[in-house]
Amino acid sequence: MSDLTDLPFRLRETLERAGFTYDGVAELLGPLAHAALGRNETMPGLRRTRGGSPLETLVRLFLLQAPVSHEQAEAALPGLVDQLAVEGILAQSVGEVAARLDVRPYAADAGPGDVANLWVVSDLTPGLDGLPQRVGSDHVLGISPASTSLAQLTMRHKVGRSLDLGTGCGVQALHLATHSDQVVATDVNRRALWVTRFNAALNGVADKVDVRDGSFFEPVAGERFDLIATNPPFVISPATGERLVYRDSGLPGDRVVEDIVRAAPGLLAEGGWCQILANWVINDGTPWDERLAGWLAGNTPEEEVDAFVVQREVLDPAAYVELWLKDAGHHPSTGGAHIDDYRHRYDTWLNWFEEQGIESVGFGWINLHRSGQAPRHEFLEWPYDVEQPIGPAIAAWGEAAHAEVGLDDRLVRPDDIQQETLGAPGAEDPSAVVLRQQRGLRRARQADTVEAALVGASDGDLTLGQILDALAQLLDRGVEETRATYLPVAQELVREGFLTED
Repeated sequence: MSDLTDLPFRLRETLERAGFTYDGVAELLGPLAHAALGRNETMPGLRRTRGGSPLETLVRLFLLQAPVSHEQAEAALPGLVDQLAVEGILAQSVGEVAARLDVRPYAADAGPGDVANLWVVSDLTPGLDGLPQRVGSDHVLGISPASTSLAQLTMRHKVGRSLDLGTGCGVQALHLATHSDQVVATDVNRRALWVTRFNAALNGVADKVDVRDGSFFEPVAGERFDLIATNPPFVISPATGERLVYRDSGLPGDRVVEDIVRAAPGLLAEGGWCQILANWVINDGTPWDERLAGWLAGNTPEEEVDAFVVQREVLDPAAYVELWLKDAGHHPSTGGAHIDDYRHRYDTWLNWFEEQGIESVGFGWINLHRSGQAPRHEFLEWPYDVEQPIGPAIAAWGEAAHAEVGLDDRLVRPDDIQQETLGAPGAEDPSAVVLRQQRGLRRARQADTVEAALVGASDGDLTLGQILDALAQLLDRGVEETRATYLPVAQELVREGFLTED
């Protein structure tokens, strides 16, 4: 691969002219074929792209990984085929052209009601049509469920400097460029750095994205950022044998995530955030939150941070090993020597888990915020559906993390809060009352009669003290006792988003 020329700009013009956008491809394929492609099945898409138009050719070439005739390639990519072949994006043979890299249209949020059309170059998607395909150690992963999850997690407020740590194909850097004055993108994979530079140029943000070679925070030592977003190589493995750079750090266990959590506060500007998509070890007999809380200990006062950690999923060792073996192209269904290799890797990995006392593996989000106040840490196990993108809810948590509620404050119930009552049919009183958010994290909270009535009465007209006093009188309770009991509850309700300060 050579230094970048005008190729990215010419390619972008060609893709736009052909209508090779996310919406254009979805419309061409239709719901059935588009959904099938999302499952890595190509046949429905091949049936929908037989017409030979430039858009159909581009879909067959880059998304379905089907060779096209040289004539069709030239019609879809006029004047670009030879240069794309020189750069390793296409391969030419007698009469045919095939893709060597994936070029994928992508739609990114560019502000309220606005969507930016982007294109992301990466290595070809492995495993199309269920065929096993080993990926190389320097594989550059494209758009994946993990990268989409991080994009939805990342807050999109305007910032000065942001960092995409472990950039891969650069998709997070492209997102960050929509709301950052400058983006620094780092990686140790030289192929990934070239791809990121190409993608930045392809999407017209090369002047904003500074791509640097180096391991983790080494290329940015001593610098400060307003926002750090990272999907690090977090796969928990013995750190032996074949290493895939995009997912394996080379460090044992979850050490890579721990190192990032410990180091990131020192690179955050005042008010800055670090948002991490991560896996972590759950050891026998140790609660997951206690273990992760230890990673936040020991910071100097000027580097103390708030932390909001959400565990979204837990996998047992067997399910975890199967997931990542298949991700690397190891499938037991291939038979022969492959099944022996698969079983050997599987057994070795499970043995290591047992030796380390690993009971299961947690997956979720780690959000660190340098608020400048006494640190507040919350660990939440929440495997349920949330509103996407979830970034605004994380920002709201940060705003409410240090809320101090007083009796003279006027509180307001957000419009999305609903109350559910549970109990036997015909019972005079419910056995439980649940308050549930319809937006953001969609938290649920069991409430007693006073708490539910407090939330219901909070419309900003009365102070908290006035509401509590009225409830005490209505329920024949002591005023001072009610205030003392429910003032801390009101503060929890504000911090969890069930109430807001007027």
